[in-house]
Amino acid sequence: MSTPPIEHDRSEAQRLENLLAAAVVLVLLLGAGIAGVVAVSRRGPDALPAYAQPAAAPVPADAAARTTWARDAAGPTGVPERALVAYAGAEAAARGELADCGLSWVTLAGLGRVESNHGRFGDTALDDAGRPVDPIRGPELDGTNGNREIRDTDGGRLDGDTTYDRAVGPLQFIPTTWAQYGADGDGDGVDDPDDLDDAALAAARYLCADDRDLRRGDDWRAAVLAYNRSQAYVDRVRREAVGAATALDRP
Repeated sequence: MSTPPIEHDRSEAQRLENLLAAAVVLVLLLGAGIAGVVAVSRRGPDALPAYAQPAAAPVPADAAARTTWARDAAGPTGVPERALVAYAGAEAAARGELADCGLSWVTLAGLGRVESNHGRFGDTALDDAGRPVDPIRGPELDGTNGNREIRDTDGGRLDGDTTYDRAVGPLQFIPTTWAQYGADGDGDGVDDPDDLDDAALAAARYLCADDRDLRRGDDWRAAVLAYNRSQAYVDRVRREAVGAATALDRP
């Protein structure tokens, strides 16, 4: 009378053992799959470490202290004091808004030098509010002279051109890019690409897009290439950024 129950127990035990074995195999397979996903999504080694953002000491967090810093840094770097205030303000803002990006003012200074000579293109200059006295506009993007053709997208609101778009301001934003990344860097309630405070913070957002870490060479190069798809442009911006950084390291 005891044999059937014993045989039943053995069959049940075997079935449970088989189920457990299958479960273990499934867990191992799932684990391998998850590990594979992590391995694919995990950032790999820096492919271009030599292009990492030039190192520079962080700017002060306090606005008044940044103004003093800019006054002291203008001589050694050759960057106008008012432009440095804007670049430093964008770095300070990015430490909160874009903390993982590691943006430094030196990258913005490199861009500003190449794009408009820090708001001085065409013999103009920045006023006390950080705006060029004479507005800076790029050529019509009509497809000539190596430019892309971009038909008007803003009704001329930003660039004054109702036929084609033009790059606007000291950091040369086209209207469509400004519509996506525009910023109010000086807290006056207006986001204006002619205002270098606003444009510098917008540039920070643009450079840091796609989770870039500018302390990595591959990300820094990709960020500057996004601004202008030219390796010569990247190298020029880098020379200016390195020059600004090293100017403050000299005794």
